Amino acid sequence: MADKHDKRLKEVRRAGRPPAGAREGEKVKDYPQLSIRVPIEMKARLTALSAVTGLAQWRVIVEAIDCLLHGLTPTDRQLVDGLSERLIKAG
Repeated sequence: MADKHDKRLKEVRRAGRPPAGAREGEKVKDYPQLSIRVPIEMKARLTALSAVTGLAQWRVIVEAIDCLLHGLTPTDRQLVDGLSERLIKAG
């Protein structure tokens, strides 16, 4: 009886780390890569922000972009949204 119970637990739990994408079930490894050059101070700040907040560096950058986007005027936000949707479709 204990063997069936143990087998069921193993089927429910998956080995390894859970997917860590921005949305449920997404995997970071499936995201497009981005390579940028930044001043050393910004790289150090990104590393420090990641360490202090416990967020992955890609999440810190995504949150920074979202923050910048929310600071735009509604007209500029609409322009960014429209352009990014076209770029995604063309992608």
